[in-house]
Amino acid sequence: MRRTSFQSMGCPIAGALELVGDWWTLVIMRDVLDGFTRFDELHRNLGIAPTMLTRRLRELVEAGLLERSRYDTAPPRFEYLPTQQGKDLAVVIVALYAWGVKHSAAGSDQVVLTDQDTGDTIIPVWMDKSTGRRISAMNAAFLPGPHAEDFIQERLDPQLRTIRRQRAQSPRPADQGAIE
Repeated sequence: MRRTSFQSMGCPIAGALELVGDWWTLVIMRDVLDGFTRFDELHRNLGIAPTMLTRRLRELVEAGLLERSRYDTAPPRFEYLPTQQGKDLAVVIVALYAWGVKHSAAGSDQVVLTDQDTGDTIIPVWMDKSTGRRISAMNAAFLPGPHAEDFIQERLDPQLRTIRRQRAQSPRPADQGAIE
């Protein structure tokens, strides 16, 4: 089955998902960023079929998240090293970890995020760099950028957003909105 491309949506989130939207991408990158760079290590950790892992690694190299580097010549062996673009995914993986601790059945008792220097547990929070305010406490919204196409300008129009959010928060009779 072919997946739909998000390339033409004009949205950074859709553009990011174009590169990392496959569910294997983030778990492969999680392991590579943790130092598991060789095929056999990734295969053992993930339990993915070798042909599938080969395809995923090739796609990650083509997307610019990994680079393939030979570490042995007889027989030829390669490892997969994160590029800067791949390293920049670490914050996404940590954010997904924090969300998963809070909302997934896996919870937080098997994997704990820690500071490697102190051993202290890390509880990630996201802050605005310029103000130091926690993003979750801010009244944040996406707005159209200076080169936004008409569709994006309409979709992100602040007045229309206010109307949508008010509609979403208004009380409804129990049977209204039910799927029949």
